[in-house]
Amino acid sequence: MGLPRLIPRSVLFGNPERAAPQLSPDGARLSYLAPVDGVLNVWVGPTDGPGSQPVTHDRDRGVRVYAWAHDNRHILYLQDKGGDENWWLYRVDPTSGAEEVLTPFEGVQVQIIQHDKHCPHELLIGMNKEDPRAHDVYHLDLRTDELTLVARNSGEILHWVPDADLRVRAAVASRTDGGSDLLIRESNSDDWRAAVRWDSEDALTSGPVTFTRDGRYMYLRDSRGVNAARLVKWDPRTGTSEVIAGDHQYDVSGVLVHADTYEPQMISFVKARREWHVLDESVRDNVTAVRKLHRGDFAVTNRTDTDDAWMVVFDQDMGPACYYVFDRSRNAGRFLFHTRPHLAEYELAPMEPISFAARDGLIIHGYLTIPRGLGRSNLPVILNVHGGPWHRDAWGYDPEVQWLANRGYAVLQVNFRGSTGYGKEFLNAGNREWGASMHHDLVDAVRWIVDQGIADASRIAIYGGSYGGYAALVGATFTPDLFKCAVDIVGPSNLITFIKSIPPYWSAYLSMLRERVGDPERDADFLTSRSPLSRVDRIKIPMLIAQGANDPRVKQAESEQIVAAMREKGIDYEYLLFPDEGHGFAKPENRLKFYEVAERFLAKHLEGRFEDGG
Repeated sequence: MGLPRLIPRSVLFGNPERAAPQLSPDGARLSYLAPVDGVLNVWVGPTDGPGSQPVTHDRDRGVRVYAWAHDNRHILYLQDKGGDENWWLYRVDPTSGAEEVLTPFEGVQVQIIQHDKHCPHELLIGMNKEDPRAHDVYHLDLRTDELTLVARNSGEILHWVPDADLRVRAAVASRTDGGSDLLIRESNSDDWRAAVRWDSEDALTSGPVTFTRDGRYMYLRDSRGVNAARLVKWDPRTGTSEVIAGDHQYDVSGVLVHADTYEPQMISFVKARREWHVLDESVRDNVTAVRKLHRGDFAVTNRTDTDDAWMVVFDQDMGPACYYVFDRSRNAGRFLFHTRPHLAEYELAPMEPISFAARDGLIIHGYLTIPRGLGRSNLPVILNVHGGPWHRDAWGYDPEVQWLANRGYAVLQVNFRGSTGYGKEFLNAGNREWGASMHHDLVDAVRWIVDQGIADASRIAIYGGSYGGYAALVGATFTPDLFKCAVDIVGPSNLITFIKSIPPYWSAYLSMLRERVGDPERDADFLTSRSPLSRVDRIKIPMLIAQGANDPRVKQAESEQIVAAMREKGIDYEYLLFPDEGHGFAKPENRLKFYEVAERFLAKHLEGRFEDGG
């Protein structure tokens, strides 16, 4: 029995046929992303039939972030230039076709903070227009296009939290010790007061969810006094909290909030798979019916203003995302589409949850995907390391995983210490452990898969993007005998230059980086010792490095300096620089070029399959 039919890279990494559907606020129209001449744009048509037409006209990077305005008339979307992440806000009228940019400010990044059905013609946005380091809050009137400053950021605000009437009444502020404070005020004209203090050990596992509709209470994720973040109802007047739900090991993840009462209706925990727990009895029968529609893990991504219809997405490991429109009154769902229907013609591989004990006894979780048709022994392995690092891998469809498995590699994904979702003790175990215990967890994962008899120890590669790219560089420099080759995508090579060159609007996160990674001024020797660039002499395996020239997070210099060092020392490497990309590759032609080169690179060194004619 051999490997299944080769899946073309274009099927895996080209544009989806359709994606990101949304119901209009009145439920009469359906929007989604689909290509126009190879570029993703927003299409709109009737919810119950054909007739969709493109309503945006991007010809370059494609639209990726959009939403219906609650005026039921407009669609809003964000777009940057060349991956620089200086997003502009655009508005389009699907009926007339009129399209305009609402924030035409060069070098300014726009963030949508809140848009609410109770204020259908209004919008709160964040812009670093006055100071590139800080996003102030502006009120935007969609009828007049008037922008009004309503909250000024003195530089330490990480997140703004408006109430249901779009009053900016709460904010999360960073502290110099790596912790954060929840600031509260009664109105836009009142002074702020620090109401909740989260020390550095709780700062990444705690934060606000929403005000209640009447503005008297807030729902928070809060890990104070416990390991894993719970959902609590907090009274700003008394400072008292009521625990709504929690788990001893896993942090509260998703929270579905009622659009009228702002009360939580259900919450999720991401364990081996996503698990939803119903809090509101009025949706229990609906959730039961939704679960019967598909074997995958579901989420409600969009709702009509009357809440009579939901857009529901199912994530699955052996197939692309699929969407249903769920009619709450009928308690029935109607299948809408798969994002990549052509994948149904090919055989995909299941993703298996795994766990093992690290060298210090800490239990590490992750996922293993075994290629079909090759058994479970003596396989080439790709250690695919997630970015962040304050993030995690989860069960579901992953195009990279399916691509690698289809080419004949076992794929190992590891939620090493420092990954999110497993409680604060696990997350904080990664503090100041870049290139140390965080990497040891990856090394221990390799030893585990070798001990299981699954891996051929002589054919293991390390691969990843962002932090995962750093991990790939660490693999090549700190443990050069463990891997056969390495693939680094936009990964930092020097932790000092990486931290010193973060984008200005990340300045509020500097105290967190100093606490969890290291301080470039105080800990220069320490950060140098954890930087792959300092150990470039130890590289003995082939390297593939890919970078976007406009990356604002991990600058081009991070790749250039280690490439220059390898060139000077005669080390085997390949380097791909995309002049029109940023932190990752958004344009399909660039994605396909990268995966073609990466596939050929891995096939050369690990003896996997390769699609000719790419």
